[in-house]
Amino acid sequence: MNILLINGSPKGKRSNSLRLANSFIEGFKEGYKSKNEAIISIDEMHVASMHVGACKGCFACWQKTPGVCCINDDMQTAIGKMLEADIVVWSFPLYYFSVPGILKNVIDRQLPMSLPFMSTKDDGYGSGSHDCRYDMEGKRHVLISTCGFYSAEGNYDSVLRMFDHFLGKGHYTTIFCGQGELFRVKELSKRTDEYLATVKSAGAEYAITGKIYEKTEAALHTLLYPRDVFESMADASWGISRTTGQKEADDLVFTRQMAALYNKDTYDGKERVLEICYTDLKHTYQIKLDDKGSEVLTDQSLAATTHIDTPFTVWSAISRGEIGGAEALGKQMYTVTGDFSLMVNWDKFFGSTSAVKETEKTSQGVEVQKNPSMMTMLIPWITFWIAVSVNTEKGSVIALLVASAIPFIMRKHKFVIWDQLSIVAVAILSAIASLTGAGDISTDIGYLVFGLFWLVSCLTKEPLCATYVKYNYGGEAAHKNPLFMKTNYILAAAWGVLYVLTAVWTFLLKKAGVGATLIVVNNLMPVLMGIFTGWFEKWYPARLARGSKKQ
Repeated sequence: MNILLINGSPKGKRSNSLRLANSFIEGFKEGYKSKNEAIISIDEMHVASMHVGACKGCFACWQKTPGVCCINDDMQTAIGKMLEADIVVWSFPLYYFSVPGILKNVIDRQLPMSLPFMSTKDDGYGSGSHDCRYDMEGKRHVLISTCGFYSAEGNYDSVLRMFDHFLGKGHYTTIFCGQGELFRVKELSKRTDEYLATVKSAGAEYAITGKIYEKTEAALHTLLYPRDVFESMADASWGISRTTGQKEADDLVFTRQMAALYNKDTYDGKERVLEICYTDLKHTYQIKLDDKGSEVLTDQSLAATTHIDTPFTVWSAISRGEIGGAEALGKQMYTVTGDFSLMVNWDKFFGSTSAVKETEKTSQGVEVQKNPSMMTMLIPWITFWIAVSVNTEKGSVIALLVASAIPFIMRKHKFVIWDQLSIVAVAILSAIASLTGAGDISTDIGYLVFGLFWLVSCLTKEPLCATYVKYNYGGEAAHKNPLFMKTNYILAAAWGVLYVLTAVWTFLLKKAGVGATLIVVNNLMPVLMGIFTGWFEKWYPARLARGSKKQ
């Protein structure tokens, strides 16, 4: 299998389109190797570094030297590579609604590959065509291109008509992507990398089936960002004031681009003013966020609802993904005052929305398990405490049955160590209660064991509560978030102490003969702790974010 990659961008290897083409070929190689042990040969032809002159229109290749151009340059080698290739990948940016001039020279200079005689075939548009001088049967072509508009739709009409003429309508596959300049912006790599992964999948599918699946095609045609967001970012990227025409400061340009990412659909009726002070540059800007969109202000005319003090170097490094925002905040590389909810929900307000939604089933139809749920751990314990307290004999049986059924009930979720330990612990305690009739002692021991689970987890790299909620904070990446980890260690310790104390006072109150009070106490305390948890997980990170020293 021979693949020829023709890079028609004047930017050479810095081409945005080339990044897509390389992803496609990478996926193709993986897909091809999965079904065939044959060797794949990849040949690259970067037109920008070649010498290919313009066609003279002399027709010497038809009359004087049939099949051979009179111009002695790199095009002779290019034609040879085209003839040897099984698949030709055409990679190019859209230049003024067509291909770049250097690539058009390559296309024009293919004339020696055609016979001079008129053909009656009807593979394209127009009044006629020419048969190929060589046997091109079985060769496949893929066109991969990016453009600077928000969408590729309607901008490639002239390109398609041209390729229809010399390849034949429907005889090639296309991947056309708008917003191409975003692929060189590191700050947007989360979204662009996602798209490149889709292109890679398309390559694998093409290798296996000779086509791209409909689902993948749909993802490839999905905008990287909404039109208004992209065009705002594009306008800001020039670094020139729309009103004065003067060049703007780099940090102002950066702030405008960040503001362009604001998703106005997240507006909740609360107008916000985000104020950012770049401490190393001594520049302060405000971003007004409302239902109409975002607006950058340079005069600090509004009252800030959230204020950030940060070196510009830190904030730009965060945007490039070189350091996590939460991690940097935890290390007090920047500080936040005011409404901290904006920071907690940053990805919601400014994050790139995934265009390729995860589904519960893979393309092979295999069901994908959901993230762990704390209910997997809690259901057996709650059932045990309630059921055994009401009736030891029947309750222990019910608790045992529930513990046994949990793996089936919660089968769509991943199980963690605390789920497994809880099922085993409840099963053992239920069996003891059933065999001995000592329901009171069993439930009391249950409180103690449950509390120890929480406390022991504080000695590990991941407190118990973090095991379940980390998926709302980037999954494993949450371990690098000091605010998240400190908050969860404190909460885990608090819940652990609560249930250890619950075991103590339950034992003492029963011994004192006032066990009836336990119904109120043992139900009230978890409710109060839940209220405390809800308050603390918001208050404590905001307190740490304010910092203890001046930046």
